[in-house]
Amino acid sequence: MMPLYIALGVIALIVIYLIALYNGLVAKRQQCNESFSGIDVQLKLRQNLVPNLVDTVKGYASHEQETLDQVISARNSAIAANGPAEASAAEGMLSGALGKLFALSEAYPDLKANTNFLQLQNELSQIEDKIAAARRFYNSAVGDFNTAIEQFPAVMLAGGWGFSKREFFDLGEETRADLSVVPEVKF
Repeated sequence: MMPLYIALGVIALIVIYLIALYNGLVAKRQQCNESFSGIDVQLKLRQNLVPNLVDTVKGYASHEQETLDQVISARNSAIAANGPAEASAAEGMLSGALGKLFALSEAYPDLKANTNFLQLQNELSQIEDKIAAARRFYNSAVGDFNTAIEQFPAVMLAGGWGFSKREFFDLGEETRADLSVVPEVKF
């Protein structure tokens, strides 16, 4: 009778461990979802700010239509993006387009001194800082989640339970290279 109790005790411990393992993975997945929503909120704030910036610049540099169209196109792509991978690529393009837009301000002193433009530029800068912080938080949560599903014994069970690796919110090498190039301003 004692071996039966021992076997039942071992089985109960294994079941409790598996439940704890599953619940831990669920908690880490939810933390990833929550942290991505933090990025999403900041991205939407930035996307909503872009039309105001474009309208302000349009008043001073209406003949720079190609740059303005690039910004609007990049914003629309960012709005339509789904998931971290698409969003990070689209937001990288938007950042590059905004960089060109701000480079235009150097060529137009009246624009550079415009209070609305300066305020919008300041707001955008603050939002960019918040996006960077939210991205770090998200990438940390993804790192924890990916590590948890790759560690033994979770690696043997995670796939069967429906857990798969998450992608980091990253600008990507190509976008980072584009952002490091100083836009050319022609007079």
